[in-house]
This record gives sequence, C-alpha cells and structure tokens, in this order.
Amino acid sequence: MRYLVGRSMIFLMLVVTGSWSVAGDSEEAFWRAAKTGDVAVVQQQLNEGIDVNSKTKYGAGALAYACDRGHTDVVRILLKSGADVNATDTFYGFSAMDWAYSGGHHEIVRLLLAAGAGGAEKTLRNAVTSGQQAMVTAVLGAVEIQPGFLFSCRDLALERGHKEVAQSIDEILADLEIETVDVSQEELESYAGMYANENGQKYKVEIRDGHLWVGLAFQAVMRLRATKVQEFQSFNNKYVFQVQDGSVVGLTREGVVFKKLSAEEARPQEPAVTSPETVDEADFDDVDLQLHRPQDLAVSSPNWPQFRGTGARGIGDEQNAPTQWNVPEQQGLRWKTPIAGLGNSCPIVWGNRVFLTTAISESGDTSLRTGLYGDVAGVDDNVNHTWQVVCIDLASGEKIWEKTSSESVPRYKRHLKSTHANPTPVTDGRHVVALFGPQGLFCYDVNGNLLWSKDLGDLSSGWFYDEDYQWGFGSSPVLFENTVIVQCDVQKGSFIAAYDLKSGDEVWKVQRDEIPTWATPTVYDGPGGPLLITNGTHFARGYDPRTGDERWRLSGHSEIAVPTPYVVGDRVLVTSGYRPIKPIYAIRLTARGDISLVDGQSSNEHIVWSHQQGGPYLVTPISYRGCFYTCTNNGILSCYDAKSGQRVYRKRISGGGAESFTASPVAADEKVFFTSEQGVVVVVSAGPKFELLGTNNLGATCLATPAISRGQMLFRTQHHLIAVGQPLPRPIGGQGE
Repeated sequence: MRYLVGRSMIFLMLVVTGSWSVAGDSEEAFWRAAKTGDVAVVQQQLNEGIDVNSKTKYGAGALAYACDRGHTDVVRILLKSGADVNATDTFYGFSAMDWAYSGGHHEIVRLLLAAGAGGAEKTLRNAVTSGQQAMVTAVLGAVEIQPGFLFSCRDLALERGHKEVAQSIDEILADLEIETVDVSQEELESYAGMYANENGQKYKVEIRDGHLWVGLAFQAVMRLRATKVQEFQSFNNKYVFQVQDGSVVGLTREGVVFKKLSAEEARPQEPAVTSPETVDEADFDDVDLQLHRPQDLAVSSPNWPQFRGTGARGIGDEQNAPTQWNVPEQQGLRWKTPIAGLGNSCPIVWGNRVFLTTAISESGDTSLRTGLYGDVAGVDDNVNHTWQVVCIDLASGEKIWEKTSSESVPRYKRHLKSTHANPTPVTDGRHVVALFGPQGLFCYDVNGNLLWSKDLGDLSSGWFYDEDYQWGFGSSPVLFENTVIVQCDVQKGSFIAAYDLKSGDEVWKVQRDEIPTWATPTVYDGPGGPLLITNGTHFARGYDPRTGDERWRLSGHSEIAVPTPYVVGDRVLVTSGYRPIKPIYAIRLTARGDISLVDGQSSNEHIVWSHQQGGPYLVTPISYRGCFYTCTNNGILSCYDAKSGQRVYRKRISGGGAESFTASPVAADEKVFFTSEQGVVVVVSAGPKFELLGTNNLGATCLATPAISRGQMLFRTQHHLIAVGQPLPRPIGGQGE
C-alpha cells in the first residue's frame, strides 16, 4: 500500500490469489538482498542457482523490490539473469515498472523499458501529469511513442503548466511527419454540449482557445485533436461525432454511444432529498435511547470515556459545545497545557479528569509531517522512549498526575504521521486502560496507581506486503462489563482478546486471519444481546463479547481498514476507503452467519444498504440527526440519508488553511466539527443541506479526534492539550458522576 495519496497507484486487487507456501531461507535472503541493494549477496544467490523469479506469498519478486527501493545495480544484475520484466504480483497487480515509477527511479524505468517492459505510455502520461521531467526524458529516450499520444501528452503538459515537459515533447514532434486535419470553428461549435449514455454516464464537450476539450460532466480536462472528419483523439481514446440531417446527435467513445442532450436535458437536477422534518428519527437516535442500557448511553453525558465517546459515536449533545474560537488570538481559549512527546491518542474525560497518553523521545527532536503525500518509509526513532499516561484537571488544565508505563527503545518504526502512542485510552470512572501496542497494555486506577500490565507480544503494524515498512500500532481498547477488549491485527499472529479488568487475566482470545489494520472495535449492548463489531481487510466481523464466538462476517473491504464501526439505531455502520473498493455497509444488528453480498447486490436480509465507493480511508464517519457524513483525507465531505443511504450532497471543506484530514468528526447541538491536520476546525450545520458555519483556528498541528464535555472541546495538538469554550458552569466533584 502506498500510504495516503501521493505515490498511490491504481488498479489494486483486494483478494489475494497467490501461493501461500512458506519461503525457504535462500529465497528470504535473496529478497532481503534485493531490498537492501546488497549486490554481492544477490549475485551469490544467483550463482548458487536461486530462481531469479522466485515469488513471495503475494507474488512479489526480487526485481520488484529492487525497483521499489531504487537499487539500479541490483536491477541490472537481475535483468541480465533473466528476471521477468513484466511479471506482476498477485495482490496489487503491480509490475516492476509500476514500482520503479512509484519510487521516482527514472534510470530504472529506462532500463526496464530497454529490456522490453510494457507500460511506457501509462508511465509517460503519469510523469507528464505530475511534471516529472527526468521521468519523461527517460521514457522518451527508451521507446517510441505514437504521435497522437505524444500530442495529447504535450497538451496535458501545457494545461498543467509544465512548460519544460511540453518543450521536450515538442522537440520530438518536430521531427515527425504528421498529417493534420483542419476543422472549422462553426463545426467545432456544433460538437459542443452534453452527452450521456444509457447508464447515465455523461461527458461534456466544450471549446477552449479554439479547440475541443472533453471530460466527465463539468470537468472538461482533455484536449481533442482531429484525426479524420468528425473523428477526434485524446491519448488512445477516439471520439466520433454522429451527424444526422445536418445536426450533431451523438458521439461514440470506444464503441459506447452517447446521445447529445438538449439544453433542458443537460440542466443539472437537484437530488431528491429527505428533509429533516420527514426523516424518521425514531429509526436512529431515538431507537438508540431505547436499546442502550442507561449507563452506556451518555449521548448527553459530560463523560467522554473512549475514542469518539460512548459507542464511538462522537456525539456530545447538551454540552453547550463552543462554535467559535481562535487559539492564536486567545479567543475562546480556556487553557493550553504542554504535553511532552508525541501522541495521536485522543483525550478522554470522566468527571473532572482528562486522560491521555504520550511517547517521549530522549532526543527531543520529534514531529509529525502533515499534508497529502505518499512516503511510506517509517521514522526510525532508535533512541530511548518513555511511555506515559497523563491526568489533567478539566477545569484548569493543570496536571494532576503522570505515570510512566514503559521505558525502552521502540521495537518498531513509526509512520511520518504516526506516533508511538496512537491508541486512545479508555475509562469507566474507576479504571484507566492504556494500550501502547508492542510496549504492552496497562491498567491504572483514576489516581494513577498501576493495577496491572500485560505484554501482548510484538504487534508489528505496517505494510503487510513488505514488513520493512512499519507505521505504528493504532487500535484503541474498549471496555465491556468487567473486561477490556483489544483488537490486534498485525503482521503475524493477529488476534482479538478480552482481559479481566481487575486482574489482567485473559478471559478469551481468538485468532484472526487478518493483515494489519488500525480500526478500533465497538461494543454494543441491546435487547438482542451484546455484540462486539470489528473492521478488517478480509472480513468485518460480529462477535459475542463474553466468549469471542463469531456471530457473523462480511467480506468486501479495502486493503487497509482504519475507520471504527459504530451502532446507529438498529444497524451498525462499517466503512473503509483504500482503492479500488471504498465500501460503506449498514448492517442489521440481528445479522448471523456469512452476510457477504454477491456480485451486483447492494443489500440482502442482513445489509440494509451499501455502496462500493464513498468510504473514507482514515476518518471514521459520523451519523447524526438522520444524516451520515464521510470525509476524505483531502476534505471532500459527503452527506447521506442515513436511512436509505442516498447521497444528498458532496462538498469540499478544505481551504482557509485546512488541507488534509486525519481526525474523525464529532457532533453536538445541530453542528458537525471536522478537524484538519493543520489545526483548522471546520464547522458545518447538521442536516441534508450544506451550510458552512465557520472555521476556527487551533494554531497547531492536530491529528487526534477531539472530546466534548461541559461546554468545552478538548483538542490534542502536536505539543499541547487545548480546551476551548465557556467557563465550567458549576464545580465538579470527585472522580466521576
């Protein structure tokens, strides 16, 4: 997986189809040498007869690893020894060219093309799009590209403002004899308009600077070049306009017919939206009031006991949550408390106390890198760290206590956006449980006395495809009755387990056939009995939280599962969002057995509705007042009718300093809050009509989800815990309510 947006490639395969045989020591040494660029070991293994095309369980080979890492000398040796230059792995379908381009290794791309690798046109187009001059030069110097494709690349470069790239392509075009076709301005104007096929897919053709441009509706981005009468080309796609009785009636694109729409047909239609007055609220929030036990509800409770509050629902109604503040200008700021180290764990609240965790490097030189990028290499914090649980007074921001749980060098690296303290702690007002991944599980009382601790094993979390890429553990613990439950989906030996809250003794443990994920489980206790819901790459699952017995499973998820499931009314919402599939499922709480959808289905007796696209990658969605909201990493907000699953609007909320989003939204008092990594909090009115209420500035990087309690919102920024809002309306007593 290429983390986030940047180096992400396309056409991912979600189902592993390769061999699962265990590799021998020789193969492991060969692949390791290719990864590290150890030419001597690679050559030695080849001399001893190793198969140059030996494959891992995911179908990857030494050539792919060397291309990904940029080890040019190793690539030369492997190619000379007969490495299959066009082999693809069985998970992603990536070739050596894909890995070399993904890593920006233009010299290796040139070597691969010279050795007969396919994909030159795709690589050239991608390089032109991103303005990679060296990559463009490598491709053009290695193979011949058809003139029509070159013209489109030149036009694309000019459109993107990559003048140097366009000039290098023009130099090649100048040496070619190319027949041109002239089309009159009047004829061009007759082609302009909106076209649609029988499936509702639309293209818009428009005139810009005397040329035709085509793209998906309202996104004309590709210039068309005339090749024959009524025939145009963009890259390798041909567009043929159909004329009848002197009028343009349609076009065909690669054999698919699109009818030209009249002005009335082309006019945008407002979606049919269920208004707040007609949404049956009893199916959602009110039903929740009936199904939850009173002590589990806390929708209007001042306590915020776990990640995203009770049930991970993220709702803090009746807490008088603030709507306007500006921390750099001291507007609405209650207090700002420095927190040593780094932690993406979220603050939790019980009574007058706030709890959070952190990991402190003795080097003191630690930070998070925000934004939209694709680096996958881990940060090697190879110095001593101190893992702490911190307790802070809610009213004043003063530290009540801080306790050290562990001290050592981290067992694994972390991602550039990750920390060694990602999981959010959980409390019941008597116990505070913190999970530090491979450092262990720790249980304190609310006064900071350690009750017990437990080593859960290595818990290496990262890119399943290549274990050298380590990113940090992320799943948070949850409480049920007298147990703490942890979901540990890791590189080897994934499991879910329950431990006695008083002693730490194992109550039950179930192995999971899952690759690393970062999703927190959710526990729901209703009339049908308690249910533990987990997200996962292979399956979302429902368990009995008392025994660990599986009740149901659902296939069809993204390669990496991050968002937390949560219950709304009579269903649980499960999402994931790494391409190509980005599913959203609304699952009945009564589900049993294998509830997976078959091809073409969007619902069955167990699934109320679903979408195969639209699920978020990092941000857990929220359902509030009959609407279901998702937010992408780059700030595309979608709102759905939670009952039917129909999307009612889609808007971009990035801007004004907000560029990227990792924290999950929370809601309160008819408002939904979206916290960007840049510390700009976007406030949107709840409901099926988009209304931006404002943006508020924290003045610091923020990747953690906020908490809401007693008129305040608590934000964990890179180096502080910040409270914004109104002064507390009354004294708070003791440890809890």
